[in-house]
Amino acid sequence: MTRHNDRRDKRATLLWRWIVNNLAVLFLIMIVMDLGFVYAIQTFYYAGARQKLTAELTSVVNILSRYAQDTETNLSPEMRATFESFSAKDKMELMALNVKGRVVLTSSGFSPNANASLPDYESICEGGDGYWVGKSDTGEKIMAVCVDISSFSTEYSAVRVVTSLTEVDANVTTITIAATAICAAILLLIVITGIYFVGSIIRPITQISTAAGKFAKGDFSANITYAGHDEIGDLCDAINHMAKELSTAEEMKNEFISSVSHELRTPLTAIKGWAETIYTENDPETIHKGMNVIVSEAERLSQMVEELLDFSRMQSGHFTLQKDTMDVLAELGDAVLIYMDKAAKENIRVSYDEPEMLPFLYGDKNRIRQVFINIIDNAIKYSDPGGHVHVEATERGGNIVVSVSDTGCGIKASDLPKIKTKFYKPNHTRRGSGIGLAVADEIITAHGGKLDITSEEGLGTTVTITLPPGKKPE
Repeated sequence: MTRHNDRRDKRATLLWRWIVNNLAVLFLIMIVMDLGFVYAIQTFYYAGARQKLTAELTSVVNILSRYAQDTETNLSPEMRATFESFSAKDKMELMALNVKGRVVLTSSGFSPNANASLPDYESICEGGDGYWVGKSDTGEKIMAVCVDISSFSTEYSAVRVVTSLTEVDANVTTITIAATAICAAILLLIVITGIYFVGSIIRPITQISTAAGKFAKGDFSANITYAGHDEIGDLCDAINHMAKELSTAEEMKNEFISSVSHELRTPLTAIKGWAETIYTENDPETIHKGMNVIVSEAERLSQMVEELLDFSRMQSGHFTLQKDTMDVLAELGDAVLIYMDKAAKENIRVSYDEPEMLPFLYGDKNRIRQVFINIIDNAIKYSDPGGHVHVEATERGGNIVVSVSDTGCGIKASDLPKIKTKFYKPNHTRRGSGIGLAVADEIITAHGGKLDITSEEGLGTTVTITLPPGKKPE
């Protein structure tokens, strides 16, 4: 339960990080954009309303100015007539102010409160632009524009025009609501797609976490399913492949343990049995035969232990080579000679084509000899009575090439790519630990060479070792 809660907390953390790092920032950006857009719209509408008021007021002032220039015309009656015939009186109200700053004439015929504040007129008196937006005595939002006419009138000091902003604000509010709705829809779409996207990441991560838990317990049967073809899909495929390889390695390890146990038990049983026989028998011939078996099986145990030690050194990175200038032919000849009698006892013929001379090799002679012994031993081991093992050494392209061929059981084509893998045994009916060839390949690679294997099932196997010659560095 705790582990499940931990995974859920991790998913919540990932989702929360996405909300904080992306959605919150985007939300703030959308708010700023929305407010900026609303401010721009309001400014645009208010500017349009002011322009309209200014145009109407300018038209009226121009008419009054022409009347004032006519000395035979009385300005007051003409002003009253102009106000009464004001064409836009249904949308705005025209007012005239006397020298004391009081409204004495309006286009509607109704005079405002005498104590009403006139900030636009006060702005004119202070040298301002005569523009004001605010609320009237009734609480209605209005816009006023005022123009000074004292230059051509002694009775009136200014003319102002006032209009209600209710309709303008209604338009601004409608656009604001629409813009906010669009922003909200965009945010909602982003949230939905974002949650889906984050979920598409969290789901495979959860599967990976669950599978990793099973892998930790040794269960490699878990398979992560992901339909995408992106980086997460590549990761899932890599983990599935890793699980498959781990499962294979686990099976090979178990087979190796079983094989080594069997390989150790067989010589130990023989040694114990013959030791008991020698202890109870006084026959010299029996004692001689038993000692030969004990020595042979002890040697076999020693070789197996050396392989295990070499493999352990490779795994820990402590595998070292004692390199010096060496004669490959000498080591190969000794290895062939060691197995001549053994092969003859098993009715297997060993032939050796030895050249007169090969280039000297800079390497570890004991390790190279170990490789030759392992390869020849495998060739004999996987050959049936009456078979033939052929060893050949030559110089090819400046390299030293040693090949060991047999007429044994061969290797399946499906097993051939894995034959140098540690713990792998293509044929479980034959003795061996399954690490000798892996150790041999490691030794040859450490000498800068390569070990190639070609085989055909039922016809035999050929192991080719290619080593570059070299001299001891000065």
